[in-house]
Amino acid sequence: MHFPKAIKTTYYNKPKRKKYLYKKMAKPSSTLKDKTLNGLGNLIRLLPTGTVFIYQFLNPILTNNGHCTIINKYLSGILIALCGFSCGFSCFTDSYTDYDGAIRYGIATVKGLWPTSSSVDTSSYKICVGDFVHAFFTIVVFGVVTILDRNMVDCFFPEFESTKKMLIMVLPPVVGAISSVVFMVFPNKRHGIGYPPTSQDN
Repeated sequence: MHFPKAIKTTYYNKPKRKKYLYKKMAKPSSTLKDKTLNGLGNLIRLLPTGTVFIYQFLNPILTNNGHCTIINKYLSGILIALCGFSCGFSCFTDSYTDYDGAIRYGIATVKGLWPTSSSVDTSSYKICVGDFVHAFFTIVVFGVVTILDRNMVDCFFPEFESTKKMLIMVLPPVVGAISSVVFMVFPNKRHGIGYPPTSQDN
């Protein structure tokens, strides 16, 4: 009487075990592409969102998806220069909330923000050494993002493809670690153009 039950139990257990093994084998592993995207994502967080959006939008168009002519190279170079300048310039801008509750933006100077309302004291927003450090490393981070971009590499340095894999593995974590240390020593307290504005009244 028990023999059929044993056969029945064995018969129904085998598919479950195979299904479990299949799920275990089908579990995706961490690939080089995933690590690269994660590394680039961490670096892009240090950049102004507006500048990154413009670069990612115009890059495929101006580079013709990596199939560049002389005109494409000039236009792409201008795009890189303008976006790099925007990344550095944004580190010297800041925002404040005036008495009407409106968010105002200005450029940091030795006296405070310019332009500014006469009714608001912005002397605490003076330019400092940390602004230059942030500007330098922001431009470096943008340069790394540019170097790791496939369209830019195919456009300007097609022979660079053989060493790209090594750079993808090395540059994002190295630059990210260095930038993290620098931003710990010189914390970024500004909320300039391209960054989330501050909600505190000043």
